[in-house]
Amino acid sequence: MSTTVYRLGRVEYPDGLDLQAQLQRARMAGAVDDTLLLLEHPPVLTMGRAAKASNILTPAAQLSKLGVSVFETDRGGDVTYHGPGQIVGYPLIHLVPGKQDVRKYVRGIEETLIVALQHFGITATRMPQWPGVWLAESKLGGARKIGALGVHLSRWYTRHGFALNVSPNLSHFELIVPCGIREAGVTSMEAELGRKVPISEVEDVLAQTFGEVFGSPMVDAAPPLRTVSVVAHRSGFVLVLQRTEARGGFWQPVTGKIDAGETAAQAAQRELSEETWLTARVRPLDYVHAFAMRQTQPPLLIEETAFAVEAPEGFEPRLDPSEHRAFEWLPRAQAIERFEFEGLKEAVRRALPG
Repeated sequence: MSTTVYRLGRVEYPDGLDLQAQLQRARMAGAVDDTLLLLEHPPVLTMGRAAKASNILTPAAQLSKLGVSVFETDRGGDVTYHGPGQIVGYPLIHLVPGKQDVRKYVRGIEETLIVALQHFGITATRMPQWPGVWLAESKLGGARKIGALGVHLSRWYTRHGFALNVSPNLSHFELIVPCGIREAGVTSMEAELGRKVPISEVEDVLAQTFGEVFGSPMVDAAPPLRTVSVVAHRSGFVLVLQRTEARGGFWQPVTGKIDAGETAAQAAQRELSEETWLTARVRPLDYVHAFAMRQTQPPLLIEETAFAVEAPEGFEPRLDPSEHRAFEWLPRAQAIERFEFEGLKEAVRRALPG
């Protein structure tokens, strides 16, 4: 059986958890093949099953000021950091009879990272006393971790996985005791090589090496469906639209597909007019994220580009009843609570900072 590789770019951490759960269910049902997700998260601290709260060294208020979230997860291990410049890999595979060995699976992931790093001239290794992938003697001094691992298995179907430091903000690791290890620090490919390495290049090598280590042909996934969202707001209130029951029944801002030949900005302008009858210039939020629709099996992966628009006072949308059943103008905080997907919440935060 082959393994399908998705390169998703930025994925908000809760949306990533949801995507893993959906794909694992689809894999258990035989609706998809084995899958490897490669992506980046915004700054976030994750607490594994063995995590100690004392290993987060920074007060919650300071973390919030830095834009760093905290989440508890069901993976193994202690506290770790994810952020831009770090490739997170989530293998969602079935360990068939003959390969049902947790320790062997973990060593396979370690080997994937070690061999991939060799491709870039970095000699990595294992440390018997510590989990993860290490440099025995980093250019930053001493032994330092370059790749973290944390997995979860259910009936031999896997979730969670690994994080490889390509070019993250290394100062963010000082917010915690990474993986509960006080005796050694962390490093990155950029720090060791003294140059930037394109994320896409490292993803290509990781996918190839994963296939070699786990003996699986690797197949690139079809590109995600490209869509736009438009956060319409006025005087601190956000327009929220409720989809019809046939379309899921959940609340969202203006959204829609990018048609062939359109730019994202053109699609945002068209969808705003079609869904609300508002004609006003949209502004980009410089925010692209990926997530999965929950109403399909297997899940439909989406890459969404976010925009905002300021609506004039007194404007009320005219809805297409085949798409939306209701609308409300909500204060920023309530609009954020109303949306299911973390990426849509983040779009509102960017449209109305603070």
